[in-house]
Amino acid sequence: MRIGEIAALVGVTSRTVRHYHHIGLLPEPQRRANGYRFYTLRDAVLLARIRRLTELGLALDEVRDVLADDAGRELAEVLGELDTDLARQEHEIQQRRKVLAALLDGPLTPDAPLSPALVELLKVAPATSSPTAAKDREHLMLLEGIIGGDAVYAALRPLAEDRAVLPLYERLDELEGATADDPRIGPLADELSAAVPDEVLAAIPDGGPTATGFEQALLEDYSPAQAEVVRRVIELLTARSAAPR
Repeated sequence: MRIGEIAALVGVTSRTVRHYHHIGLLPEPQRRANGYRFYTLRDAVLLARIRRLTELGLALDEVRDVLADDAGRELAEVLGELDTDLARQEHEIQQRRKVLAALLDGPLTPDAPLSPALVELLKVAPATSSPTAAKDREHLMLLEGIIGGDAVYAALRPLAEDRAVLPLYERLDELEGATADDPRIGPLADELSAAVPDEVLAAIPDGGPTATGFEQALLEDYSPAQAEVVRRVIELLTARSAAPR
């Protein structure tokens, strides 16, 4: 392959390839009698590896360290890893196209863009004027892509359709001006956590949204008494997730 061919194959520019040569990140390939560089499949694999690592946010010096650790690996192993990564990217593109298709299929709303699964979940939730229910909806949209996607939304559907949850939101609304030691907090936290199906907890990936630092920001979005309810609910659900089934 010539430089333009390997660049097109991997999805970078010829200028990028020359830059990688200049800084020693990509070794110079063999040259033909006419002086043109000649690239092999191994060169293409290495260039693709560099591109993938930079797309993950690694600096070029960090990429150099990773490549040094990869030295001596079998070509089949590296190709397999690249194939797995391409499959992941393909899946992500398909999911983005699904979101785009849903947007193009109907009128845009203030909530857009959302995944089709989340749109359907929000549709089945009963109408309510509860401020905390509205917050719950906003938090769910904010967490899209973190809490597990379609599997979580499917597990949440029975809860979203359950009108018995609305009085729980109303009781949470009533705590707006209360202090964090209000006696209503404990019972309400117990009932709210009990309302969450085990299927929802099973569908959320390990670490869940708390791994992103979301929990602290979530609590700050509520009044003291409400925040204490939410904190206890998170604590109870975390304990349930960790318990053997």
